[in-house]
Amino acid sequence: MTDRSDLKTFRWKGREGPFELFLSDHTFAPSKVSELLAEALELSGGETVIDMGCGSGVLSIVAARLGAGEVHGVDAAPDTVEIATLNAERLGVADRTHFYQGDLFDPLPRDLKADVIIGDVSGIPDPVARVTGWFPSGRGGGPRGSELPIRMLREAPGWLKEGGKLLLPTGTLQDETSILQVAKDLFGRLTKLVERQFPLPAVVAESQEVLALMKERVVELTQRGSRLLWAARVWECTV
Repeated sequence: MTDRSDLKTFRWKGREGPFELFLSDHTFAPSKVSELLAEALELSGGETVIDMGCGSGVLSIVAARLGAGEVHGVDAAPDTVEIATLNAERLGVADRTHFYQGDLFDPLPRDLKADVIIGDVSGIPDPVARVTGWFPSGRGGGPRGSELPIRMLREAPGWLKEGGKLLLPTGTLQDETSILQVAKDLFGRLTKLVERQFPLPAVVAESQEVLALMKERVVELTQRGSRLLWAARVWECTV
C-alpha cells in the first residue's frame, strides 16, 4: 500500500470536473489529450467501456459520471490498481469501475466485450518522451510513437461488441500517418471528432531528438509567430 503522504495531487479541470486526483511517481498525469478524449466521449447510458492506458483513472471516472454501466481501466504502471481505485472511491464511482495492471488488453477478463474503447496509450516517440518528461517511465509509444498504438489497434476489434467504437487519439508528434492507415484497414471508417493545436516548449522543439524526427518526417510542427505548434486529434473508429 502506497503511503498517501507520498502521493501528489492533480486538479482535473476537464469534462465533469473540477476534481482532485491522487498521482504517484509512476502515474501519468492527465494531459491535453486526456481533455480532448473526455470532450469527445459520448455515452447514452449503461455502456461497457474499456479505458486503455487509464493512468490515474480520470477517463474511467468521467465515463462513469457520464452514465457508463461499467468501466474497465488498464495501465502498465505498477500501482495502477491502487491509485486509480483510490481516485474512483474518493469520487463515488468505485461501484462501476474496475482497474487492472498489465500490457494492453492482456489482464482483462477473456469474455469482456465493450461498447466503447478509449485508446489512450503512450503515443509519442521514445526520444521525445525522454526530452519532455511527460511520461514517468521515460518511454513513449516506440521509436516512432506509432508502435504501441498500432499494437493496440490490432487487438482492439476483438474486444468490441457489434456496433462498438474506438476513440483513437493521434497527433503530429508521432508517426500519425502509419497509425491512421492501420486504423482504416482494420475499422474501415474514421470520423474526426475534435482537433486542437498546442505550443511545444522551445527546449523540446529545438532538441536534437525532435529535430532528427522532423527531418525523417515522423514529427510535423507548424510555425505560428515565434512558436512551434503540434496538433492533437481524436478519431471515432467504427466497423
